[in-house]
Amino acid sequence: MMFGGIYRDRRVLISGHSGFKGAHLACWLEQLGAKVYGYALPPVTDPALFPLLELPVTSVWGDLRNRLKLRKAFLKFRPEIVFHLAAQPLVRASFRQPAETFEINVQGTVNLLECCRACESVRAVVVVTSDKCYRNRETTTGYRENDPMGGFDPYSASKGCAELVSACYRDSFFSPEGRVLLATARAGNVVGGGDWAEDRLIPDLIRAAAADRVEVLRRPDAVRPWQHVWEPLSGYLLLGQKLLEGKKTVATAWNFGPAQEDAVCVRNVARKLSEAWPAVRFECADTQSGPHEAGLLRLDCRRARQRLGWQPVWDLAETLKRTAAWYRAFYEQGAVRTREDLEAYVATATEKDLAWTH
Repeated sequence: MMFGGIYRDRRVLISGHSGFKGAHLACWLEQLGAKVYGYALPPVTDPALFPLLELPVTSVWGDLRNRLKLRKAFLKFRPEIVFHLAAQPLVRASFRQPAETFEINVQGTVNLLECCRACESVRAVVVVTSDKCYRNRETTTGYRENDPMGGFDPYSASKGCAELVSACYRDSFFSPEGRVLLATARAGNVVGGGDWAEDRLIPDLIRAAAADRVEVLRRPDAVRPWQHVWEPLSGYLLLGQKLLEGKKTVATAWNFGPAQEDAVCVRNVARKLSEAWPAVRFECADTQSGPHEAGLLRLDCRRARQRLGWQPVWDLAETLKRTAAWYRAFYEQGAVRTREDLEAYVATATEKDLAWTH
């Protein structure tokens, strides 16, 4: 039974459940038999994955900055575990709205942790930040969990701040002997079917394909750690399991990224996606334009592999093949293949006998 069956009948609150990653997490938790609740803004894209999945999730639509409304949601739901995913998630948007990015990603995290501190039912918290929380030195070495936080752009800096806030609350209020255990999680660049966010590589390519036009890659040589969205979610759920079981040593920071060979440049990702769905067409910009974006980013995930027994299930080729197939089925048949992808992902993980499949 996956994750030791610990999520069956558990009250689980997801902040940001209406987003791409949050909707996938809600889908998986529903499959695991959890009672899923959500606090988020309504979906901002049309189409959007969360309404397409038609999940039996009890939702409160609200802003993280509204602490009173958030606290009322906690009192209503009485969650046992909280997965904090809600955020302003886009680098380029953070240049347009820096103050709002910090308000949501930093003060919003403070508000959520204050609610966890006040809510007697909460036993475990997983705060999801980003691989961009690290002070990026543009090195080929993957960043480890104890490397310095930082960030050139407002989004990255806000995620570094969210990590510092979480560490502060863990040390000051959620001690190992206390009621709540808290961990943070930093994932790579997640992809998969159902993402229509602005200024993301895969959604931009898919929108162009659906409109029968060629997409221009603004930074074709930028290297990122690409992974299917199920990959970090398996890590988050494994973390949640250990926290609920009272494993105090797990209450720390964790990287969940792909194998080192799957950290590749934007150009190669676009090429592989086009091979899987020829409607995807692209060309590379002659010069880079727009605000600063990191050119090279890798994660070192040895801590998760050695101490949690976590490892990726799908390589990049399989990830992009399935992502292309998801969108192709959606645009050509109106199908939503998220649950089928989850079933296939779990089957492969079970064959590999990964820790969380037991």
